[in-house]
Amino acid sequence: MLHNRAALEEIEDRTLAPYAMRSQVSCGRRFPEPDHPMRTAFQRDRDRIIHSAAFRRLEYKTQVFVNHEGDYYRTRLTHTMEAAQITRTLARNLGLNGELAEAVVLAHDLGHTPFGHAGERVLNDLMTPYGGFDHNAQSLRTVDWIEVRYPAFRGLNLTFEVREGIIKHSHFHDRPAAREFDTSLYPCLEAQIVDLSDEIAYLAHDVDDGLKAQMLSLEDLSRSRLFCEAMASTRAAYPDADARVTRYQTVIRMIDLMVTDLTNNIEAMIQARAIGSIEAVRRAGMTLSAFSPAMEPMIAEMRQIMRERLYHHYRVTRMTQKAGRVIEALFKAYMSEPRQMPEHQLARMERDGEQLPRVIADYIAGMTDRFALDEYRKLFDPDERV
Repeated sequence: MLHNRAALEEIEDRTLAPYAMRSQVSCGRRFPEPDHPMRTAFQRDRDRIIHSAAFRRLEYKTQVFVNHEGDYYRTRLTHTMEAAQITRTLARNLGLNGELAEAVVLAHDLGHTPFGHAGERVLNDLMTPYGGFDHNAQSLRTVDWIEVRYPAFRGLNLTFEVREGIIKHSHFHDRPAAREFDTSLYPCLEAQIVDLSDEIAYLAHDVDDGLKAQMLSLEDLSRSRLFCEAMASTRAAYPDADARVTRYQTVIRMIDLMVTDLTNNIEAMIQARAIGSIEAVRRAGMTLSAFSPAMEPMIAEMRQIMRERLYHHYRVTRMTQKAGRVIEALFKAYMSEPRQMPEHQLARMERDGEQLPRVIADYIAGMTDRFALDEYRKLFDPDERV
């Protein structure tokens, strides 16, 4: 049976939870557009994000391991896809709008710099005199301004709810870019679940990648109750499995434990606070997406182990320091002589009245790891062709 947009909206209205966001009551877009005959507003947003240049570039941006270190390590794109899978599961279990939740999670890292959080820290330091740099704000800037795909407006012209979710899915009260959306209100629950879906995804896959790279050991992870519980479950179910299958199954069980706990705790919070509408979600005074009191210490324990044993491992530290030097050198080179950037970047200053430091930050943030390293060699290696 063929479903047009009106039929899909009717299905949403009939099947979603009372506190879920419906496409037909969206606050709309900055630039009015006719409704699509076959797709809801949030489906269109999700599709626009997937087809953007910024989304494609995530394939070659660092998560923890730089792209050229190995073909099997997670990149920013594969991380985003894993976080999206978890987000969809949570949305379905809680009766939320899956297209809205998926659109937010697919866009949440579009503004990330090359070289992961190390790149973001360095670029923020360099941009401190000019307003700073925050990847969540940059993700919103990317969909609002940097992507150019339509003749009538700049950006992707996403709905209010997706744009709000991009900037407010995590700690947002002190984020200047969130002021447009009223920082006294929380975003819809579809956006709130993205933050912890993101955390579940990276904790699980960083364990997998860390063990695979031999930068984490089972001894390191034996201090994690979450890992030990998942490992014990795996060994009980598959006592004869080899080390690789045991690792995969343990990571799967870690995800299952965290997602199950989060789903049950969100449901308990909704029931305890009698949340029965979107307005009640927005005015709850707190995020409703949280782990249970039993799970939160286990998550904190895992975070600490990962900081100590993986994120500060000497191989990761070497790469983050190298990445910092590359980004700092690029920024200073462009500041000293802007004409080293492509003409279409320079044109933004004259055409749009943008300041040079912000143009440079946008250019660097949009680079992949590989492009940034190539650009560094072209600017500083006398034997490299420019």
